[in-house]
Amino acid sequence: MSNENEGTAAPTPPAAPSVPPAPASATQGAAPAPATGEPVTQQLPPTPAPGTEPTQQIPPAPAAPAYGQAPAPAYSQAPAPAMHGAEGWPPPPPPVPAYGAGGHGGGAWGAPLTTDGHPAPKPKGKGGLVAAVLVAALLAGGIGGGVGYWAAQRSDNGTGSTTISAANTPKDLKREAGSIAGLAAGALPSVVTIEASAGDGEGGTGTGFVYDQQGHILTNNHVVASAANGGKLFATFSDGKRYDAEVVGRAQGYDVAVLKLKNPPAGLKPLPLGDSDKVAVGDSTIAIGAPFGLSNTVTTGIVSAKNRPVASGDGSGSKNSYMSALQTDASINPGNSGGPLLDGRGAVIGINSAIQSAGNGGFGGGQAGSIGLGFAIPVNQAKNVAESLIKTGKPVYPVISVSVDLQAKSEGAKISEQGAAANELVDPNGPAGKAGLKPGDIITEFGGKPVDSGPTLISMIWTYKPGDTVKLTYLRGGKPTTVDITLGSRVGDK
Repeated sequence: MSNENEGTAAPTPPAAPSVPPAPASATQGAAPAPATGEPVTQQLPPTPAPGTEPTQQIPPAPAAPAYGQAPAPAYSQAPAPAMHGAEGWPPPPPPVPAYGAGGHGGGAWGAPLTTDGHPAPKPKGKGGLVAAVLVAALLAGGIGGGVGYWAAQRSDNGTGSTTISAANTPKDLKREAGSIAGLAAGALPSVVTIEASAGDGEGGTGTGFVYDQQGHILTNNHVVASAANGGKLFATFSDGKRYDAEVVGRAQGYDVAVLKLKNPPAGLKPLPLGDSDKVAVGDSTIAIGAPFGLSNTVTTGIVSAKNRPVASGDGSGSKNSYMSALQTDASINPGNSGGPLLDGRGAVIGINSAIQSAGNGGFGGGQAGSIGLGFAIPVNQAKNVAESLIKTGKPVYPVISVSVDLQAKSEGAKISEQGAAANELVDPNGPAGKAGLKPGDIITEFGGKPVDSGPTLISMIWTYKPGDTVKLTYLRGGKPTTVDITLGSRVGDK
């Protein structure tokens, strides 16, 4: 068959398409890590509808020790080693105390003994540390009381007060427009919480933002995929007003979708779009969304990396979307999907889409949460996709018309050489074929940037538009060759 899609691996013996099939609905789970070493990521799935998610009660804090009672040891202590079947006295303490119980089962230096001469039992869990914290709090309270008593003694005329007020406190606290609070206040009215539901009850919650005054909403494909065919969609603004919405178009490969409010209100304010190409590592970021269904949540961080080749799947492992993502440490979680990632001016620089997954999510399993590694689709790419979806309802992908071996162990993106006829692995009439590339060639640079894997190449290609001319360097027999290729196009998702 013809392979124009760069994103799926060419299994052995079948050939991999040259652009991966795009993700269908992604409600939970992370795509398996590609064999090429890129991060294991998890699409931020729509969270269950508010009110249905499990909660966990916080246990009451232990009571503070009474005055006069000896506090628990500040550091956890293990029992002293037994000597000939009996507990041994600990040796004299060294000049510097050993913090925490040492190895080999030995007890901490200076462990208190009970009345029968045995070491005190080991505190359970973090009780010792909690006791130390409580003691510190009591000491601070004592110091404060001493200072208060001294101040009262100094005011011996009986008419003064020890209460101190801040000078020049304004009646109404005003925040600068450029502050985090000011930027959030300006952006929140243009961010919506999306509720998607299919006929069978499947669905969840995600986020989107106002793209234009006509009522178009930009979000992730995996947020609305469950409701794309006969389901129901609702968009709720920060003021609580709820509107019916419908899907205008979806791009599974890019994980971008455009909705439209059926009866949009007057005076919609689109969020300003920034330039994701000019973003620098260290720039401030603000993420807005509905993590775990908690609407209108604002978190902050920085851009921690750029051009991350991220493959986020639909949970089945067979369909992936690839993006040259912005990485941020702003806390994003399931439900933030489709929400805006803003810069320090309040302009959108990305669409929050995926997170790094830590094992099974920790804390006994369940959905994974933020570990400080989130990924956003650069807004320059998302804007191109959105314009195509609004105009035609279909996505357009740039292609070089080769099949990439995603499992190859090579320093670059290897063109598949097994599993299909040569003219299917490299289309002779496609951009790469016209430039002279053949099965087995290893692409090492694209657009002047190094390529270290198949997913990296695909994510780079998709940052361009069909018709763009790009320099490509490949190895054949260890010899590098650089050529110019003009990108082709493919309309729609396969």
